[in-house]
Amino acid sequence: MPNEIRRVDVDLAERSYPVYIGSGARNTLPALVAGLDAAKAVVVTARGDAEVPDPGVPCKVVPARDGEKTKTLATVGELCRGFVDFGLTRSDVVVSCGGGTTTDTVGLAAALYHRGIPVIHLPTSLLAQVDASVGGKTAVNLPEGKNLVGTYWQPSAVLCDLDYLDTLPESEWRNGYGEIARCHFIGAPDLNELPLLDQIFASVSLKARIVSADERDAGPRHLLNYGHTLGHALERATDFALRHGEAVAVGTVFAGRLAGELGRIGTGRVAEHASVVASYGLATELPAGVRGGDLIALMRLDKKATTGLSFVLDGPRGAELVRDVPEHVVAGVLDAMPRHWD
Repeated sequence: MPNEIRRVDVDLAERSYPVYIGSGARNTLPALVAGLDAAKAVVVTARGDAEVPDPGVPCKVVPARDGEKTKTLATVGELCRGFVDFGLTRSDVVVSCGGGTTTDTVGLAAALYHRGIPVIHLPTSLLAQVDASVGGKTAVNLPEGKNLVGTYWQPSAVLCDLDYLDTLPESEWRNGYGEIARCHFIGAPDLNELPLLDQIFASVSLKARIVSADERDAGPRHLLNYGHTLGHALERATDFALRHGEAVAVGTVFAGRLAGELGRIGTGRVAEHASVVASYGLATELPAGVRGGDLIALMRLDKKATTGLSFVLDGPRGAELVRDVPEHVVAGVLDAMPRHWD
């Protein structure tokens, strides 16, 4: 029986593209490249020479520098120089094969090179498959904060091959489950009760619907940042020892507590935030040694914080962006959260 490959379409008019999900999805790459009429490709991969995806055209393989600490403008510059060396034109294609930091960085390089060259993502981590590779956000970090330099550049396709997940370490599963857990509060509840293929399909379908309605974060797309304001701050405060999804999971618990403190939700719904996150085997406490004041300073750098502290919070109308949350309330909720001392 052939492997099941599911398709989700991100509907953005002339920028629309498919997301293929299932074991063996990477095998559609040559046909997709042929459909772009690309004569050559650069494949940026974190998988090593033995697992380079075949684009079906002459290609140059560039090792990816996966990880938050190499997600920088310097890395983008190195990639673009590699594109020049191979003679890529605007009608050729770049292929990324790696985790979320690879799709973010390669996507930004593709957006900037010749003012935009097609890119196809083959995300190889759970986090990248359920979130980072879909939606067209590309960005790199500055020493001052995460994802502060970037642009929107939609891929030509995304291939979420479940076979890539077979060798993931436990830490990468937790990293991905943090993004899946927060979906419970923005339109895709109870994913922890589904098989993996269904979890990924539901997460991607939710994100595709939101992105199709709001490509550039003018409104509904803010929902995708649920748990991310504190999550990004925790990543920076721990020098990325806390992985993105793990940090978002803690940020999701915090978002529930903050919404409760502001009277937006009741105690049962606050507790539900912690129980959903814990059901994925994720920590619900703040890491020890991180000071609330430092986290607040980092949260002020969040892209949504135009006039004060802003958070996506649950409420009587569902999740929505809440601006100008008083700092003393945020500080009080942070101080009241339990600490994880492991």
